[in-house]
Amino acid sequence: MSAKKVMVVGAGQMGSGIAQVFAQSGFEVILNDVKKEALNKGKAHIEKILSKDVAKGKITEENKAVTLSRMTLSSSLEDAASCDLVVEAIVEKMDVKTSVFKELDRVAPKHAILATNTSSLPITEIAAVTNRPEKVIGMHFMNPVPVMKLVEIIRGLQTSDETYEVIQAVSEQLNKTSVEVNDFPGFVSNRILLPMINEAIYTVYEGVASPEDVDTVMQLGMNHPMGPLKLADFIGLDTCLSIMEVLHEGLGDSKYRPCPLLRKYVKAGWLGKKSGRGFYEYS
Repeated sequence: MSAKKVMVVGAGQMGSGIAQVFAQSGFEVILNDVKKEALNKGKAHIEKILSKDVAKGKITEENKAVTLSRMTLSSSLEDAASCDLVVEAIVEKMDVKTSVFKELDRVAPKHAILATNTSSLPITEIAAVTNRPEKVIGMHFMNPVPVMKLVEIIRGLQTSDETYEVIQAVSEQLNKTSVEVNDFPGFVSNRILLPMINEAIYTVYEGVASPEDVDTVMQLGMNHPMGPLKLADFIGLDTCLSIMEVLHEGLGDSKYRPCPLLRKYVKAGWLGKKSGRGFYEYS
């Protein structure tokens, strides 16, 4: 099978980015969210990015218009009935995801593939609530989606070869490079990235160096484009904590223990850029 019509569930930063990339690559896209304001915000965000690309000469005004014409907004999951592929990009909570997948399994046509953009939750567990576990797969995009070239494709225990091949082909159509990953906590990206961020937080916690100096070491010494603590602020410290907890619980190794300072900041509501304060202050 091939996918022509796609629903993206969740119109936040990731969902709107995923929808944009699909629409730009010639797919018919339904952007879905339960909240009307989130849908409007998501669409406005896409328009803003496309307008910037027009101003930079990356695309034409016509390209922008065609991309937007391929998108429709929806606040009902029932609209998945006409789709070949659904990509879920909602909150990283297993109970919320599984309830959405149960509903999608009921509504979507039998041939449809159900993908999740989860950054660390088990694909196998999500697939288990459906009657089509062989058609459930992880499609983990990186943020910001229009810019970042990678898609981690994660096979659940029962994901079929055919499902994998379709998603690999779709990733190519999106002009992304895909890697095949098996269903382990954190996959590859976050299993390597988050312990590095956690260790950077430990160096601050233990008084080894200030956040600014830790980030300077990693930027100028290791050639990272952004320091790990600034990156943590951008990801959201609450998200960093939940991924570290998934790693710690799923792999059972003390090296994945979240730093107490990370827990303290999250409890204080210092979540990074989105709350105005994390390791740095944002106005």
